[in-house]
Amino acid sequence: MSPVLSKLALSVALLVLGAARAEAQIYLCVDGSGSKELTDVKKNGNCKPLDLPGAISAPPRRPATAQARATSPADFPKVDNAQQKARDADRRSILQDELHSEQQRLTDLQKDYNGGQPARNGNERNYAKYQERVDQMKDNISRAEKNIDALNREIANIQ
Repeated sequence: MSPVLSKLALSVALLVLGAARAEAQIYLCVDGSGSKELTDVKKNGNCKPLDLPGAISAPPRRPATAQARATSPADFPKVDNAQQKARDADRRSILQDELHSEQQRLTDLQKDYNGGQPARNGNERNYAKYQERVDQMKDNISRAEKNIDALNREIANIQ
């Protein structure tokens, strides 16, 4: 069996077994050089539709237009503007409190880190233990900086 046909057989087997995403129609396309390809898009005149038993049809693709966007069900609870603004203000306040505490934590971590030269603890006679603690401090500073960036983005996204 040729490598192309073995790949084709494997692809068909995967489609039949449901391991690959099955679409409404699968085509076997042959290009000018004779290479065969399975696809869900009819690429040229040399594409034949395949009838695959047991294939699951996918729902038709909807166009990505503003009219095709999903809307809320009629019985979905609505929130009036005043209540939403109050919720947003509460959220902003909570996020700003978290931001303030994270900034304080970062300041404390940077103070302890001392520019990469923190004071040695008494139980750190072994340099490897000291270096492990320094690396952990560096990771904690990096994590705090990322948290601050994320909190700032969240605050900026509140309307």
